[in-house]
Amino acid sequence: MSSNYFFVQSPLEQFEIVTILPLSIGGINISITNSTLFMFLTFTISIFWLSLSFYKNSLIPTNWQLLKESIYEITSNMIRENLGSKGEFYFPFIFSLHLFLLFCNFIGMVPYSFTVTSHIIFTFGLALSIFIGINIIGIQTHGINFFSLFLPRGVPLFIVPLIITIELLSYSIKVFTLSIRLFANMTSGHTLLKIIAGFAWTMLSAGGLLAVFHLIPLGLLVALIGLELAIAGLQAYVFTLLTCIYLNDVIDLH
Repeated sequence: MSSNYFFVQSPLEQFEIVTILPLSIGGINISITNSTLFMFLTFTISIFWLSLSFYKNSLIPTNWQLLKESIYEITSNMIRENLGSKGEFYFPFIFSLHLFLLFCNFIGMVPYSFTVTSHIIFTFGLALSIFIGINIIGIQTHGINFFSLFLPRGVPLFIVPLIITIELLSYSIKVFTLSIRLFANMTSGHTLLKIIAGFAWTMLSAGGLLAVFHLIPLGLLVALIGLELAIAGLQAYVFTLLTCIYLNDVIDLH
């Protein structure tokens, strides 16, 4: 093969699950993978970052304190606007969710790292866990009256089965919209970055006039990285916001 050909990795290779430590108990695969490693890393960095913001806490806030307080204020306003005073009880969970997703998305932007939220199995598992928990809260709060959520008042008797079916489907679809939105945005963004980066590297490696024009895709790559960082923060916010809205729906039976 000619030396003018260059090996370019697939843009989807960055999403591959790689087993780091094979483990199996009773035939169940519980191996440690790169996804597991980066979830643990995200958790560790989140705790470490929070501890930095509390270190030498003073009346004049440090940069760490300002950043933490900004995220705290954003989450607090989100809860206040969507849940009101009753949302104070759920603040620790919602703040932890917001912070964890933020770090998952931002760590995934580091070269040669792994984006946990780019896998549908993670986002769907997280959304399903939240969905189950929200329904448990609704049943504990309202008892059997919770199921009136699927049957609006004043519905004629002969279309009750149809209305219940439609309401149940539209209610259940929340799990998929919550998980697919985060997964699709992170996957598509990272794939595009990989494609543009590979294109710029191929032009640079080709030499000659192409090496000069590689600055065009390189400049586009820098701009897209800034956009992807904004999307990473926005998607963590949207996921948390929808969690607050869905929680409010079951508490107030909207």
